[in-house]
Amino acid sequence: MTDPLFYQGTEDYIVSSDLQNSVNISVALKRPLLIKGEPGTGKTVLAESIARSLGLNLIIWNIKSTTKAQDGLYVYDTVQRLYDSQFGDQNVSNIKQYIKLGKLGEAFEANERVVLLIDEIDKADLEFPNDLLWELDVMNFYIPETGETISSKHRPIVIITSNAEKELPDAFLRRCIFHYIDFPDQTMMEEIVHVHFPDLENQLLAEALKAFYWLRSITGLQKKPSTSELLDWVQALTIGGIEPAKIAQEIPFLGALLKKNQDFDLTLRQLHTRGTEAPSRAKRGW
Repeated sequence: MTDPLFYQGTEDYIVSSDLQNSVNISVALKRPLLIKGEPGTGKTVLAESIARSLGLNLIIWNIKSTTKAQDGLYVYDTVQRLYDSQFGDQNVSNIKQYIKLGKLGEAFEANERVVLLIDEIDKADLEFPNDLLWELDVMNFYIPETGETISSKHRPIVIITSNAEKELPDAFLRRCIFHYIDFPDQTMMEEIVHVHFPDLENQLLAEALKAFYWLRSITGLQKKPSTSELLDWVQALTIGGIEPAKIAQEIPFLGALLKKNQDFDLTLRQLHTRGTEAPSRAKRGW
C-alpha cells in the first residue's frame, strides 16, 4: 500500500499481521472496521493505537442500552429553548443554537480526518446498527429543525467494537470489514507483558503465564481472566515480592484475576483436585 495512512501498530500495542491488514484494508476501502472478540482482547485500545500511529484525533462514542442512532448525529435541546423563551433574554428563534452535534456529527464536522470509535455497538437495541447504515454510507445527515445538511469534511476512519453479545443485522455486516481478535497465545502474551513491564524477571513471567493459562483452561468459569487482569496481577506479584516458585502453587492475589464468587470456588476445587494447597482468604484477594 502506498496510502500514507498505513497502520503498523504502536510501541504499546502488539498487533498481529492479520489485524494490521484488516485495519489498512478498512482504511483503503473506506469501510467501517468491525472488531469482535471476548472482553480484554484489546478492541477498544486498538482504536487508540490507530489514532496514535496515524497522528489523528480520536472521537469515542460509548454505546449504552439506551443509546439511539439519533444521539450520534445531533440533539435538539427543546427543554433549554423552552426555558430561554420563558426566562432568558436571547432570541429563541435561532434554533441552531439549540442543536448540539453528537459524536458522529463531530467526526463529520472535524477540520481534519479523525478516528471514530463506536464502542460496544451490541449494547444497543437491534435497530441501532440499521439506523446508522445510511449515514455511514453517504457520510452526511439532515437536520430538519434547521434545514441544514451536515456532510463529512474528511471521511473518518470508523472502528466499531462488539463483544458478540447479540447478532448484528446482515445489511450492516455487509458494509463492514470484519476481524475477530483471538485471545493472545502465550508467545504473544509474553510480548504484551514485556511492553508494559520491560524489566520483569523472566522466571516470574513464565510462572505467571503458566498459572494464568491454567486458570483460563478451567471449564465452567463465568468470566475468564483477560489481558488487562493479567497485567494487574503481574504488577501485584511484583509489588508483593512473590517468589516465582510459589505462583503456580498458590496463585496469590487471585482477586486480581477472578471477579466472581463462583469462579473462586471452582478454582479452589480445581487447585485441591490437582493436589496443591488451596489459597487462604488473603491469597484469594479478600
